[in-house]
Amino acid sequence: MPFFTLIFILAVIVTIGTQLWLSIRQSKHVAEHRPAVPAEFADSITLEEHHKAADYTHAKGGFGRKELIISSALLLIWTLGGGLQWLDGLWDSAGLSDLYKGTAVIISFMLISSLIDIPASLYRSFVIEEKFGFNKLTIKTFLIDLLKGSLLSIVIGVPLIMLILWLMNTAGSLWWVYAWLAITAFSIIMMWAYPKFIAPIFNKFTPLEEGEVLDKITSLLERNGFNSEGVYMMDGSRRSSHGNAYFTGFGKTKRIVFFDTLLKQLSPTQIEAVLAHELGHFKHKHVLKGMIVSMTMTLVGFAVLAFLMQQQWFYTQLGVNNQTTYMALLLFMLVSPVFTFFIGPIMSWWSRKHEFEADAFAAKESSAEELINALVGLYKKNAGTLTPDPVYSAFYDSHPPASIRIAHLRKQ
Repeated sequence: MPFFTLIFILAVIVTIGTQLWLSIRQSKHVAEHRPAVPAEFADSITLEEHHKAADYTHAKGGFGRKELIISSALLLIWTLGGGLQWLDGLWDSAGLSDLYKGTAVIISFMLISSLIDIPASLYRSFVIEEKFGFNKLTIKTFLIDLLKGSLLSIVIGVPLIMLILWLMNTAGSLWWVYAWLAITAFSIIMMWAYPKFIAPIFNKFTPLEEGEVLDKITSLLERNGFNSEGVYMMDGSRRSSHGNAYFTGFGKTKRIVFFDTLLKQLSPTQIEAVLAHELGHFKHKHVLKGMIVSMTMTLVGFAVLAFLMQQQWFYTQLGVNNQTTYMALLLFMLVSPVFTFFIGPIMSWWSRKHEFEADAFAAKESSAEELINALVGLYKKNAGTLTPDPVYSAFYDSHPPASIRIAHLRKQ
């Protein structure tokens, strides 16, 4: 067996094996702690709500393991099984130039992958989410969202893919620097355009009505010198009963968005505390730091791809006969997650560190107790587990476990 083929297969086995082990650990740990509500939550979470969270976690984990096995099999089919080579051959008779053929092959791959994922998406929404009372989607909305998302991916994705392939083919040995600059510019433009032009395609955004909530939010923003385009309510209840809030946009297009479900779930003072937490991310420049890390990783990724695309073994030992730029890009997109999986825990630790900093800011600018009450309310309404497995949490969780996070807030 060729050396890199062996390395790839071993990497798949180790990565998938680790993910399955972590998922099983999570399910067992949550099941073991299902009989009783943790003592620190006994006054605010009922046993029935605790059971629901445990069962919801178990259901998602079980289905996630099945998805993982299927996605791993598909990865091997696309690569060593000759799937990409077959797809490439389908476009041979079209008589397209390398640029147009490469774009067609990549878009075809993306559309086929999306079609394959439809049954899993349907099951998640209409079986798991429905069973636990979270799904508000209808089949009609699901299909419309799917159509909009596919068309948007084509409208935005085709020019971007063509630009990257054109740079790979014509920009010389430093194409990867120019491609990185193009991707960076595209990302910044999308941050500006998303709240104004893209998000409204899927959801309705209305300015938050005058009242106590808006007064508290306005006062908090003024105290911290934060300027935004406005505060909006999003009709998240059209698709799910889960609640959330977020900042979006870039520069003058920054806006604050609350799900309508969240506004119904929390009191005005709790909403202020949640917003203070989100504001803490901006004050500590977490968004900027995240952008810098993302840009750096993208630059490194392009540099690695620039090396790999010159190596014949990268193609032939992954099931592809044609040494083309578009095949190099596709293979890299498919294979790189297998080799970068273990970076995940580092990124999760870094994210949890930011969450603690944002919590401390919220405790200072608003109320630690109100943020605790809001978090408990969200855990309750969203059926978030209070007892995650520590190892699983260290790998995956971008936010600290509930007990640790609340204990940290109480010290504030």
